[in-house]
Amino acid sequence: MSSIPDFCGAIGNTPLIRLNRLSELTGCEILGKAEFLNPGGSVKDRAALGIVENAERKGLLNPGGAIVEGTAGNTGIGLALVGNAKGYRSIIIIPDSQAPEKMELLRNMGAEVRPVPPAPYSEPGNYNHIAKQVAEETENAFWANQFDNTANADFHFNTTGPEIWDQTDGGVSAFVTAVGTGGTLAGVSRYLKSRKSGIKTVCVDPFGASMWSWFKHGHLDFDDGDSIAEGIGQGRVTDNVAKAEIDDAFRVHDRHMMFILKHLTEREGLFLGPSSGINVGGAVKVALDGGPGQVIVTILCDTAQKYMSRLFDPEWLAENELPPENLPVESMIEEMKSDL
Repeated sequence: MSSIPDFCGAIGNTPLIRLNRLSELTGCEILGKAEFLNPGGSVKDRAALGIVENAERKGLLNPGGAIVEGTAGNTGIGLALVGNAKGYRSIIIIPDSQAPEKMELLRNMGAEVRPVPPAPYSEPGNYNHIAKQVAEETENAFWANQFDNTANADFHFNTTGPEIWDQTDGGVSAFVTAVGTGGTLAGVSRYLKSRKSGIKTVCVDPFGASMWSWFKHGHLDFDDGDSIAEGIGQGRVTDNVAKAEIDDAFRVHDRHMMFILKHLTEREGLFLGPSSGINVGGAVKVALDGGPGQVIVTILCDTAQKYMSRLFDPEWLAENELPPENLPVESMIEEMKSDL
C-alpha cells in the first residue's frame, strides 16, 4: 500500500501545466506550476510548512502552542491546516478589506480570525505589527512572520526550485512570479541560478506595487496605479525579497489580468485567482520580450473560489473599472506587446 504520512506530506510536488493557446501564440513553452493543487489550496502551503518546521527545529513552537500570523489569507489557511495536523492552534490577523470567503474558510478551519482595518506597514495598526504584538502577549505563541522569516524562501529553494528544474529536465529558460512575501521568487530564483546562471528570473508586479520599481530602478518610488489583486503587491523590501536574484521586472494591468483569467477558464479549464492572472501575464511579457523558443515557468497560485464574491460581481467590477470584455486573445497579446 502506498500512502503519505499526513496532510503535511501532501504539500509540494505539484505538476507543471502547459498553457496551450498562449504557448502557441508566443512560440514559447509557457508552463504553470499548479500550486493550487496543494492540499490547502495555494502556494502558501509551502511557506506555512517551511516556517512551522523551522520553528519546531529551533524550539520556537512547543506542544499545544499557538501560531500567530498577519496574512491576506492564503498563508493563514496554510498555517491553520499545518497547525491542525501538528497540534497547534492558530490566530490570524487579516485586513478586513480581503475577500470574505477567506475569512469564512479560516474560521471553518478552526482558526481564530481577527480582522483589522487596512493600514500601511509604516503605521502601528498594520496587520503584521498587530500580529507580532498578539504573539508577544499570548502565552506559548509563535509569530510566523512570513514576510521576513527567510525559512519561507529557504523552503522554496529546497522544494519548488528543484521540482521545476526536474520537471523541465533542466530546460527551463525563464522563471517569473509576483511578490507577496518574496519567498517564492527568492527561493526559486536562487535555486535555478545555482543550477544554470543563464536562466532569466523575473518579477512581475501589479500596478500600485513597488517591486517593479525596486528591481528596475533600485528604489521604491514608482508605485503608481492600483490593483484588485490580493496577496501580492509589496511596498517594501522584505528579508525574503532581499534574497532574490532577479534579472528583470514587468508590470501587468488589472484589465489584462482579468482577461487572462477569463481566457484560462474558458480555453484551458483553469479557474484561477487574480495573482495567477498577474503571473501568467508576466510570463506572456517575458515571452514577447525574449522571443520564441523559451521555456517559461510561472506560478498558478490558487483558485478563483476564494474571490467569487468580487470577480463575478458586475457591480464590484464596475466600481473598479473592470467591465467584462470579449477581446480576442491575439488582441490582448498585441496590447501587452505595446506595453514593453
